[in-house]
Amino acid sequence: MYKFEVYKDKAGEFRFRFKASNGETMFASEGYKAKASALHAIESIKAHVGGATIDDQTTATA
Repeated sequence: MYKFEVYKDKAGEFRFRFKASNGETMFASEGYKAKASALHAIESIKAHVGGATIDDQTTATA
């Protein structure tokens, strides 16, 4: 099961990571001073991920 994990880092900021069903971290967030801000970022990702595009910056454009 995929999940978001919210945690506090050593500096006391709130962060989250997205974990795959095999337990591996797929991505992690920046630090947020308020837990509500981290939770809002998660909700924003969940609401907008379906419309996300891929921007492959490894392709040469000449």
